[in-house]
Amino acid sequence: MVTKLKHKTLSGALLDEIRQAILSGQYASGSQLRQDALAEAYGVSRIPVREVLLQLEAEGLVKILPQRGAVVSEISREDIDDVFDLRMILEPRLLLASAPLLDEADLSALDVRQDNYVKAIATGQRDNYGRLNAELHMAIYHRATMPKSQQIVASLLQTSDRYTRLQLSSQAAMEKAMSEHAEMIRLIKARRSDEAAELLKLHIGSVRTDLLKVLNGS
Repeated sequence: MVTKLKHKTLSGALLDEIRQAILSGQYASGSQLRQDALAEAYGVSRIPVREVLLQLEAEGLVKILPQRGAVVSEISREDIDDVFDLRMILEPRLLLASAPLLDEADLSALDVRQDNYVKAIATGQRDNYGRLNAELHMAIYHRATMPKSQQIVASLLQTSDRYTRLQLSSQAAMEKAMSEHAEMIRLIKARRSDEAAELLKLHIGSVRTDLLKVLNGS
């Protein structure tokens, strides 16, 4: 049952609640999100619901259509290619700028992020896969003095949350993701940033390939 949200955290909490409902599949692709029904379900007025739907449209999770209103976006090949092409351009660039500046505390934090990711996969915490994956990636990039690129990548990783849950639907995909993350961290610790960036680009590309296989049912 959905609980009523506290007023002081209304917008942020409502955004998180509806976003997670979409990512988890509670609101399936193509389903209509009626403002009055959402307002009643979450115990709020229609005004914050309207604002949240506009934000979710900006994130690519919702489309607002004439006569239909807000509809949960379908996962399309075009959207996947757009997101992953951008990630393959921006993320290696951020890694190259950040990795040489990571200190011992930063490197230890990467190990913690990786451990959290591995534990989530081992215990089937599907709702946490995307978030933990994004936290690991952004921890690698956080020393880069490229705030705009970081902001764009953070948004792309948030969009990728929905894809990550699908892509990590097989044991092989999960083991591959964990292995590639571990090797990337090893290369960063060895100060082999160029190799880590090349592996990162391959990693992002392989995630896209695995995702498309899942969508195609192969």
